[in-house]
Amino acid sequence: MSNERKADVISTYRTHDADTGSPEVQVAILSDRISYLTEHFKTHVKDHHSRRGLLKLVGQRRRLLDYLKRKDADRYSDLIRKLGIRK
Repeated sequence: MSNERKADVISTYRTHDADTGSPEVQVAILSDRISYLTEHFKTHVKDHHSRRGLLKLVGQRRRLLDYLKRKDADRYSDLIRKLGIRK
């Protein structure tokens, strides 16, 4: 992910001006990386090493979403609606 793309994602999902590490920003960055890797696997079917990384990213995103759901259900539902994540 390029620095410009990451800065764009951070500016879209941040909760305040200096926010770079809130769960919303972290999940948005992970979702962007997951969608990039998903497209990558459409052309590179046998890239199993990167597929393992994708599964780790999905698990990390799931844990962050579970944390956010426990702490604040409204923020959780708003985030999954914005990102278009099922559930």
